[in-house]
Amino acid sequence: MADHHLPGDPPVPLTLRRSPRARRISLRISALDGRVTLTLPKSLPEREALNFAVEKEDWIRTHLAKHPDVVAVQVGATLPIDGVSRCIVAAKGKRVLLTDHEIEVPGTRPGRVLQRFLRELARDRLAAASDHYAAALGRPYNRITLRDTRSRWGSCSSDGALMYSWRLIMAPPEVLRYVAAHEVAHLAEMNHSSAFWAQVEHLFGDYQPPRRWLKTQGSTLHRFRFDV
Repeated sequence: MADHHLPGDPPVPLTLRRSPRARRISLRISALDGRVTLTLPKSLPEREALNFAVEKEDWIRTHLAKHPDVVAVQVGATLPIDGVSRCIVAAKGKRVLLTDHEIEVPGTRPGRVLQRFLRELARDRLAAASDHYAAALGRPYNRITLRDTRSRWGSCSSDGALMYSWRLIMAPPEVLRYVAAHEVAHLAEMNHSSAFWAQVEHLFGDYQPPRRWLKTQGSTLHRFRFDV
């Protein structure tokens, strides 16, 4: 994939994706987070796809206007970390600093800086939770990877590889821990049987509240765009 922008006020981030199956340019706007993706044939020059986006600019902006909840991560915006909303402000120092009500971010591209910071914070929290639940289960996992997934919050492969969405760091801590317990439980039960859910309850306790939070509030974590 390649990232570009449609000029204008504000500029619109564009993701270009090549597909060997594509016979023409297709345009998609995600209903989840407003992401604009252009899929193009393997040999088509990128400039043709970008020209296509310019031709469709009115259509794109009209549809994006239907996504008022999309938040550009920049100074002045509000971003949740550990489920607590904090205002993004320009940092006086050279590192990201969290306070009770603010996130101080250095540099001119706060979105990119914060994305790197949140991924590392998420890795630390998810590794600690996974270690805790794997020890309680008595089964080790193989490795942990983080992605920006939209269809699932985590997964566990048959060889014990755990995958998590780094956006879980924006959710309340008990939600992040529940997802870790859920995926670690798959080390024992590679299914969603009653035995699996009994294992989740054994590891985590009452999992219904965080599971319900993900179903009702989880999509809000995809509102935040870090590439603007």
